[in-house]
Amino acid sequence: MLWALPVPLALVTMTALAGVVLGRVYAGPLLPRLLAGAAVGAVLVSVAARRLPSWLVAPVSVLAMAAWTAWSLRLAAAHAELPGSLAEVTADAARNGIPRLLTAMIPVEPTPDTVLVPLVATWLAGLTGAEVALRAGRVLAGYLPPMALFAGALYVVGPNAGPALWPTVLFVAAAALGLAVSARPAPGAGDPVAGLAPGVRTAVRLRLAGGAVVGVAVVVGLVALLGPAIVGQVDGRPVDPRRYVEPPQVETLDENPLIRISGWALHPEQQLLEVRTDRPGAVPGVTGDPAGPASVGPSADPADGGPEAPAEDRVRIRLAVLSDYDGVTWRVGATYRNAGRILPAAAPAPDSRVETVRQRITIAELTGRLLPAVATPREVSGARVAYDPATGTLIRPEGLTPGLSYTVTSARERPDNNLLATANVPAGEAVARVLRVTDGVPEPLTRLAGQLAEENGAPYARAAAIEQFLAEHYRMVADAPSGHAYPNLNFFLFGPRNGGGQRGTSEQFAAAFAVLGRLTGLPTRVVVGFESTGDGPVRAGDAYAWPEVLFDGLGWVPFNPLPQPNQEPRPVEEDFRPAPSEPPPSEVAEPTLEPTASPEPAAAPDGSADSGGLSTTMLVGGGTGGLLLLVGALLLTLLAMRRTLTRARLERGDPGQRIAGAWREVTDALRLAGQPVGDDLAATEVASRARGAVAPAAPPAADADDPAHTSGPVPAVDELAGLLNQVGFAPGTATPDQASRAVGIARRYTAALRGTRPRWRRLLWAIHPGPLRWRR
Repeated sequence: MLWALPVPLALVTMTALAGVVLGRVYAGPLLPRLLAGAAVGAVLVSVAARRLPSWLVAPVSVLAMAAWTAWSLRLAAAHAELPGSLAEVTADAARNGIPRLLTAMIPVEPTPDTVLVPLVATWLAGLTGAEVALRAGRVLAGYLPPMALFAGALYVVGPNAGPALWPTVLFVAAAALGLAVSARPAPGAGDPVAGLAPGVRTAVRLRLAGGAVVGVAVVVGLVALLGPAIVGQVDGRPVDPRRYVEPPQVETLDENPLIRISGWALHPEQQLLEVRTDRPGAVPGVTGDPAGPASVGPSADPADGGPEAPAEDRVRIRLAVLSDYDGVTWRVGATYRNAGRILPAAAPAPDSRVETVRQRITIAELTGRLLPAVATPREVSGARVAYDPATGTLIRPEGLTPGLSYTVTSARERPDNNLLATANVPAGEAVARVLRVTDGVPEPLTRLAGQLAEENGAPYARAAAIEQFLAEHYRMVADAPSGHAYPNLNFFLFGPRNGGGQRGTSEQFAAAFAVLGRLTGLPTRVVVGFESTGDGPVRAGDAYAWPEVLFDGLGWVPFNPLPQPNQEPRPVEEDFRPAPSEPPPSEVAEPTLEPTASPEPAAAPDGSADSGGLSTTMLVGGGTGGLLLLVGALLLTLLAMRRTLTRARLERGDPGQRIAGAWREVTDALRLAGQPVGDDLAATEVASRARGAVAPAAPPAADADDPAHTSGPVPAVDELAGLLNQVGFAPGTATPDQASRAVGIARRYTAALRGTRPRWRRLLWAIHPGPLRWRR
């Protein structure tokens, strides 16, 4: 019996070491312990059932696996404090085990759905290896299942943990020990060829020696052949299988919750949440210096004129952080990963202090998937969540349901407001996302941002100036329509008061602050959330949006551009310098005086004029030639600038920028053809007009030279419109091939439309200066 122990022990060790490798990306030691138990149980069942028929071993082992798995899932559910019965937890884990394992945030919490697949795989590997190695006596073949399990664990971990050096060494040592013991003859077995004839015995021994030599030669050859390639991969970065699995996604309503502000403002009594707050050792609800510029949030609905709540009773509950803006929509732009109770901890800003806030939140009528929490959540229990560390946003992948109750513990940072005046703002690629300003900014917004930046040099002074300008000149109303695209913000800031301009909800105030801040070089973002007293119901009227600015050493600092209740706004014209309609007096050209006619030169005695001057013919010819050269140079310059613009649109930038540039070529061509399209038309409507502009003179025809162009230049505009919509509503998904197709469509359509124009307009097409100055 002692002689037979090393092989089962080797199988148990090798199988359990796969759990050790996988456990490096898990939080705590629970997973390696459960997998070690599964390895021991699978091998012990096979050892105990060696005398049973082989067909009976598998059912017995599966029953034992089911019992161990059920106990393990119950333990994992209790460890993660997940609600629900064992049957519900097991069914959910069986449905979602693999995707959640590959989309979970690292470190992965051992919950039923992240434990089930490794448990079953470990048990099956131990069962298969033990049956092949012990019952069939094929030890080396029995090692294959544990080896596959070990390799699978390494692949799942990928680049998310350091090299598994010691587990690999122990794995090889256990395998070698099992092989060495199994190859040694059992005690008292004797020489197996002792009873053979001398000639036969010699032949058998020679054959065995020859096989050993060939085997050693094959091993040495493989080492020499594959060794350098394998060694060269030691410092390489493993492939992360998580990139092949799509993480949890949200709907459009959750990707841009800013559009919900106006709807909530119209139904202020709708109860969305119920909150109970516990802040041990902290002043309840302090959000910053109430008198300082970093205090945020409306103290009451300005439309109702309610009294201001004390600052110490206010607490901000964050719903979403919106960092991406394309000139049309603010988006969260988050990549959510399934997370356990404990969320990854980020280092707080050096010059801020952290306050722990613990809340019990019960969902009432709030819909969607975004999960409200005080920033920044660190632990969530009572609900399965997915988390984006970049924005600190939580979602519940299954969606919110009335009555859902969960507890969230947050680490709220409170920056030192005394350091704001001298604080700088970061720059560079790391914050490019929150500094990006897309094309199409209205000229008045640019001038307003320039005026505010000109008068305020320090970053905080610029932010405070924008905050003060918005709070003093605009009115907060509950019935303003939703919208935060460039045209909406332009109308909000500069539209006539008697026509609905200069009034809006917190959506327009926060979006305008963020855009003006980026135009002045401030990294900004928009946050959507609720203001609460910390205990009691949170209603739709408590929802609002606020902007935040990133400062070095202080982190994200909120600002409050909302006006005080019942404050009468000042006219914008008092503090905003409009564009001068006439140039300043210093720039007015001096009037040109007509020269007095000079007397004709007196003729010389020989009858000729002054020989030192130029003749009239030479003056006229030189002037005409110079004028022609000037006109020619101007035309060549326009031609070069137009071609440079076209190349910049169609050949530079990422695929999304090239597709957008191709669309601008098409719209410019329509304008050159005398058929401009308005900004209020959708891309499909523009494509319909574009087809009508070419169809009478250029009916659809297949292009055999271009496989991407299968229906002629006219129908292809619809495809370009579809690609533009893809770029607008799914940024980053366009491929280079799609960009090339868009460029080809734009070139062919422009050529076709130009061919329908009269000859003289075709000649002027390439040098028309319009596309150089038209707003893009």
